[in-house]
Amino acid sequence: MNINKLLENTRSIVAIIDSTKARFFTLDLEQLPDEEFGPNLIERKALSNPAKEMAGQELWANIKTGRNRGAANQAHSYDDHRQNHIIEFERRFAQNISDQIISLIRVYKAKHLILVAEPQVLGYVRESLMPMLPQNLELRELAKDLCKLKIKEIHEYLANKKLLPARNKLSQR
Repeated sequence: MNINKLLENTRSIVAIIDSTKARFFTLDLEQLPDEEFGPNLIERKALSNPAKEMAGQELWANIKTGRNRGAANQAHSYDDHRQNHIIEFERRFAQNISDQIISLIRVYKAKHLILVAEPQVLGYVRESLMPMLPQNLELRELAKDLCKLKIKEIHEYLANKKLLPARNKLSQR
C-alpha cells in the first residue's frame, strides 16, 4: 500500500460508546515508544453520561419506583414515568456524543467514522447523528460494547473485524 493511500485511510474517527461513557479516537501514523509503527489509535476526548454518574437520590425524590403510602398507611402503586426520563437522559447523552463526533470530523478532516456502541445506545446516537453527517463521510457501525478495553485491544479487535488497518511492527535494521 502506498503512503498516500495509507494516509488517506488514517483520516478516521473512532467512537467507542456505552451507556455511561464515550471515548473518541483518531487513527494516526506515529511511532509509539514500544517500537511499533501505526497506524495507531490515539484517544482524543472522553465524555461521561452525567445521569449515569448520579446516585438514585440525586435523580429521583423516591429511589423505589411505583410505590407510595397513602392515608391510613395503605400502600398503592402508581407510574412515575421514570422510564420516559431515563430515555430522555439517553437521548441527551447521544446528542452530546453526536456534537463531539461532528466537531472531531471537522478538526481532523476525517473521511471515515467508525461507530461502536451497545445496541440501544447505537440507535440513539444514530438518530441524532445521521442528519448532521457530511455526505462524503464513510460510516461503519458495530453493535458491541468495547468501552472497557485498552486502546491496543480496541485497535486489534477492530482490525480483526476489518474496520481498521492492522498495526505494523517496525522492521529490524
